[in-house]
Amino acid sequence: MARVGRKKKSGKDVAGVRLVDRISLGVLAEVVPRDVIEDVLVETGKREQRTRLLPAHVMVRFCQAMCLFPEDDYEEVMRKLVGSLKSMASWRDDWHVPSTSAITQARQRLGSEPLRLLFESVAAPVAEPGTRGAWLGSRRLMAVDGFMLDVPDTPGNVAEFGKSGNESKASGFPQVLVVALAECGSHAIVDAIVAGYRGNEKALADVLARSAEPGTVVTADRNFYSYALWGRYVDTGADLLWRIGSGVTLPVLEWLPDGSYTSLLINPAVQAAQRTKLIENARAGRDVDPGHGFPVRVVEYDVPDREGNGSGELICLATTITEPAEATAAELAWAYHQRWEIESAFDEIKTHQRGPARVLRSKSPDMVRQEIWALLLTHHAIRTLMCRAADEADIDPDRLSFIRAFRTIRRQVVAQADFSP
Repeated sequence: MARVGRKKKSGKDVAGVRLVDRISLGVLAEVVPRDVIEDVLVETGKREQRTRLLPAHVMVRFCQAMCLFPEDDYEEVMRKLVGSLKSMASWRDDWHVPSTSAITQARQRLGSEPLRLLFESVAAPVAEPGTRGAWLGSRRLMAVDGFMLDVPDTPGNVAEFGKSGNESKASGFPQVLVVALAECGSHAIVDAIVAGYRGNEKALADVLARSAEPGTVVTADRNFYSYALWGRYVDTGADLLWRIGSGVTLPVLEWLPDGSYTSLLINPAVQAAQRTKLIENARAGRDVDPGHGFPVRVVEYDVPDREGNGSGELICLATTITEPAEATAAELAWAYHQRWEIESAFDEIKTHQRGPARVLRSKSPDMVRQEIWALLLTHHAIRTLMCRAADEADIDPDRLSFIRAFRTIRRQVVAQADFSP
């Protein structure tokens, strides 16, 4: 990462290998290997045709390193990446850490697309069949939800992402909405989409249906339910377990032995008179046109004193798993509450990777997206390693501390930046 001087400076170490080609991210390089980075750079047209002080593959690693050291400026992050090379005779005295300006320009040359594509290339469920807390029977537990990130208050970011509030009382910073699909057991985010503050969560969740598949159970909070979105996810072959709001009528068709009941999610476009006929046909066991309604099983239960005010809260869940023999009402209630694991994943990103109450670094929309994709990529790599460690110890990944893993990886990056595992 060196600035080459004016006399006889080749930019190579004593073995004839460029310093920048020794840069890695320690154990994280196992999850995001160099060959995958190179493939993505070629695909996005970012592979350089000439030697640069800060080549694209190094800037990919640098973007990840920013997410490990959010409190450090650009030059300090770069020093952490190359620091150990100096003690191993891989660093010449006439080389210098690139300036903040040079690093900024290199980030801009790279752009956001390689980080997005790299995330999509490596982001996949990581729980093995024996991973604890990751399964409902043979079905992998997944969750969809969204979170906000504050970004610098620049004209470009305001125009692109927007602020909450109104012109007379707007929020202090523009905000980015990220909607994600995550594996509950491992906290690994497997797909995501980035939009402005006023983005429609349901519309964004519709895009994420591309990553739902048979053999999974997708959970979602009541804010995500719509008849169209339910149908979109049903078409993927995934099973659904969604909380349903009080505004949706769920007629009781048949009570089941475990206390759940069969019901019908009715298309809101169906007129009242047609609804009555539709319910009668469903009770008689006749098939229902998917354009008119979806057969579901409903589980209702109380959560006592959830708000701390002495009153309980009724939870109403609808699922496509219609047979109690496949999952009892109690098992479905347990599975739905695993949805909160995605909230823990978001907290890991916002509080520990980004830093508590910290605004992202990037001052332009494309760099904001680059930084967010780097956050998601780095979080997925950390969670992959944590899940592997939990499997080896035969414990639930929830028992491992993300903070400790994060700190350990940071130390390992500084100490062994020149080694790929």
